[in-house]
Amino acid sequence: MSPKTALPIVFGAMTFGREGEEQVRTSKLEDCASILDTFQSYGHNEIDTSRFYGGGSSEEYLKALDWQKRNLTMDTKFFPNVRGMMGRPVTHLDPSSMSSGLSSSLSALGSTSVDLWYLHAPDRSVPLQETLAAVADLHAQGKFTRWGISNYMSWEVAAICELCRANGWPLPQVYQGVYNALHRTIEAELLPCLRYYDISFYAYNPLAGGWLTDRYHRNTSEKDVEAGSRFDVNKMQGQMYRQRYWNDAFFSALEGLRAKKGDLREGEIALRWMMHHSQLKKEFGDKVIIGASSNAQLVQNLGDFEKGKLEGDVLEALEEGWALCRGITGKYFH
Repeated sequence: MSPKTALPIVFGAMTFGREGEEQVRTSKLEDCASILDTFQSYGHNEIDTSRFYGGGSSEEYLKALDWQKRNLTMDTKFFPNVRGMMGRPVTHLDPSSMSSGLSSSLSALGSTSVDLWYLHAPDRSVPLQETLAAVADLHAQGKFTRWGISNYMSWEVAAICELCRANGWPLPQVYQGVYNALHRTIEAELLPCLRYYDISFYAYNPLAGGWLTDRYHRNTSEKDVEAGSRFDVNKMQGQMYRQRYWNDAFFSALEGLRAKKGDLREGEIALRWMMHHSQLKKEFGDKVIIGASSNAQLVQNLGDFEKGKLEGDVLEALEEGWALCRGITGKYFH
């Protein structure tokens, strides 16, 4: 079956993995299998994961789910955990750590290579030249077809590309970053930079971690937020998401959208905006990453992606909302 979406969809497997690990929402293999079945039934086949997700268990689950036999395309990432986040080991973007991290990913995935391997975030304690030479070496070993970057500043993207050109190394082909109807900070500088260097953009957070749904309101208390969700204040991830979205400007924007949404759902509006009204373009290889903690949730989201353009008051509400948020919106980079 061919996909019916204006832009290709990638499944974000961050929520797959070992029970009790931060970020994990689906820990039963049969539930994960059902979610992948649904994803593929809509004509999509690309999966995004990371060595960091679920303490490495996201990759292990995908191996157990026979991703290769399913003819899925696999993307994974190496995160330089320079601050020892979530109590996990400190790592850097030095040649030894990168080689070890990629080998661990391939072992966990049960593969000798992946299609796309990312540097998940910058590590400014290691010279770019050293990091990029290591990427080129790993690419020459055939361990990944393409490589990408995530959470870098636009000037760093330019520096990376110029260093790669000067040294005859492969350039990054994909940038993965945060982007949604009320978080558009990539548009001013980053996207033009990516277009100049012919780098595709893969958008994560199209629903703002569930914030662009009907779940959250200005008076939602901490105890009313589902445990383990993106806005669970007891988790590091929850604290990060609250810092990004939980403020007066964003709630005012959300309330403005709700006043004009008519019979449409907030999540539907957000996903249709990504498909038809964002600055993403199929001809540039841009894609949208969507996760899910349940099969029903994924069915709804994939169906919403297939719907047409928005009109009138709803689009106006999103533009007004972005005008409210743009001055206080968080950074697109780490």
